Amino acid sequence: MRVLGVDPGLTRCGLGVVDGTPGRPLSLVAVDVVRTSADASLGDRLLAIERVIEEWLDRLAPDTVAVERVFSQHNVRTVMGTAQASGVAALVAARRGIPVVTHTPSEVKAAVSGSGRADKAQVAAMVTRLLRLDAAPKPADASDALALAICQVWRGSAQRRLDAAVAAAGRGRR
Repeated sequence: MRVLGVDPGLTRCGLGVVDGTPGRPLSLVAVDVVRTSADASLGDRLLAIERVIEEWLDRLAPDTVAVERVFSQHNVRTVMGTAQASGVAALVAARRGIPVVTHTPSEVKAAVSGSGRADKAQVAAMVTRLLRLDAAPKPADASDALALAICQVWRGSAQRRLDAAVAAAGRGRR
C-alpha cells in the first residue's frame, strides 16, 4: 500500500509518501514541505499547494491520501489556514477517485510512538527509526506527514478488514 500523508498548513504543508503493509518494514518514497509566503494572496497560496499535490499524485500514484484532521485551536487564523490546506488536499485526491482519510494528531502519535501525548521530537524519532533513516526529516511538518502516512498504512489495513467483515455480515442476513 502506498500512502501520501499530508500535514496541512498554509505556510508549510508537509507531504510524505510511504510504502508498506502491516507487519513488514516500511519504505520512504518521498518527503518534502510546500512553503508559501505569508505575503501572497490566499488564492495563490492554495494554488501553490494544489499544484504540488497534483504533481505528487501524478508522479507517485498513492493508493490513499491521509490528512491530519483539523482540530480546534485557540488561534482561529491558524486553524482556518490549516482547514483550507486540508480541503485542497482532500479535493485534489477525491477528484481522482483516491480515498481520503483523516486522523487526529493523537491517533497519529499513538500509532507511531505508542503514546497519544508524544511530543514532536518523539514522533520524529520514531519516524526516523521506523523508516530506517539516518536523520529525522526536517522541518517537523515533513516528519508529521510521514507519521500520518505510517498511521494509515497500519490502521487503514485493519479498518479495511473490519469494513469488509461488516459488509459480509450484512450480506449474510438477507
